[in-house]
Amino acid sequence: MGAVIEREEWALTPLAYPLLSAASLAAVLLLPYFSPPLHATGAVNSSPSPFDVGTTPFLRFRRTFLFVFSLASVAEGIHSVFGEDEFARCGLGREQMAARLAAAAAAALFLGGFSGVVSDKLGPQQACIFYWMLQFAVGAFKSFSGLRCAWINNVILALASSMFSFCFETWIVVEHEKQGQKQDLLFDSFWLMTFFESLSLVGSQGITNLLVNDDGKGFLLPYAFAALLSIVGILYIRKNASSTTQHASVIGSHQKSFFAHVFRDKRVLVLVLAQASIHFSMSAFWFLWAPTIVADGRDAQLSLIYPCLLASRMLGSASFPWFYGATAPFQNEDSLTIAFITAGISLSIVAYDYQEIGTLVILFCIFHACVGFILPSLARLRTMYLPNELRGGMMSFSLGLANAAIFIFLMQGAYHQNVANSTILGLAACGLVVAGGCIHLLRRWRKHTRQNTRSL
Repeated sequence: MGAVIEREEWALTPLAYPLLSAASLAAVLLLPYFSPPLHATGAVNSSPSPFDVGTTPFLRFRRTFLFVFSLASVAEGIHSVFGEDEFARCGLGREQMAARLAAAAAAALFLGGFSGVVSDKLGPQQACIFYWMLQFAVGAFKSFSGLRCAWINNVILALASSMFSFCFETWIVVEHEKQGQKQDLLFDSFWLMTFFESLSLVGSQGITNLLVNDDGKGFLLPYAFAALLSIVGILYIRKNASSTTQHASVIGSHQKSFFAHVFRDKRVLVLVLAQASIHFSMSAFWFLWAPTIVADGRDAQLSLIYPCLLASRMLGSASFPWFYGATAPFQNEDSLTIAFITAGISLSIVAYDYQEIGTLVILFCIFHACVGFILPSLARLRTMYLPNELRGGMMSFSLGLANAAIFIFLMQGAYHQNVANSTILGLAACGLVVAGGCIHLLRRWRKHTRQNTRSL
């Protein structure tokens, strides 16, 4: 008589995602009522919505910008929904997957590093158009099942993802300065970008599930839809190309300015290391979260856990405006330090202490809530300490450091299998804790500067 093997399945509570989403929306909608002086100096914001603060031209731009940025986030999400399953459908083994991902990290390291300088030279709108062109190329190639597994797709997508990190942020900063808006409005734009990005990534999963079809048909609708979004993005930016000024720097002067404001300024170097640590930890998490879950031995529906993680990130970004400004319970850098250390502790528990799936999901949600808070906080600090014409180069440099570490661990850990997954997560956790310490030093330097009445 044959043995019957019972398979136990772990299920996420149905209330998790609605509760996280409701908490995020409450944080957004209740903000004007509980912190009225947050958006103005000397005047109380009478608007019941954070989307209606500012002059009419800037509001019009920001709404359309968030729409285009959300389209870009949906395109990013469509390419990342399938993940490892896409490589498996192409018949690739573990070592081949690692080689593809390592090649993508190398492309982001070398080509992505130059893309930041080129973005600073050409201006944010041209950089965004180039980003959309890269997305269109990947979407067009992957639309045909015969080209979906081509190496070039991983390289182009890695370069596009690197540019996504800074080109849209630079665009909103340049437009904000052009219209002479208050700085608080720019900080609102940063957390709204993170909020809408997370929301769009959840939407991209639903769109992909709706459009997915049989691979044997030879034409993949989700990727064709991503290519269509790219065309919409290019047409919109070209139509409004005259609304934003562009940088007029040359490479030589940019190089001198970059060395002066980045390599010789310890405050900016701190931000470089902090950005590199959060990017590396996020990449390590998305590489390893699924193997960590299934290592429990029980079945779990990862597609239901994924939106729960992004909802936690939405909650973290929605909590950002509650923790900066004169009414914040802590100093701005103190809140960011706590977020870095909390994210590091959550990953360290996952790395070095076995937990059951429910505890893992809670720790993952805490990590993503911290990420949602950290990203707009770092964008705020970049605005305070870095000239706008160097933003792309500085961010691509920090991403280059993270991509170098990702390349090394992909080759040693996934390809040669010399480094355990727990070690990678542990190093990511250590990087986050160290970044938290660096931000604490930044606060001390700022306090010392104020005591000596010197300008930042």
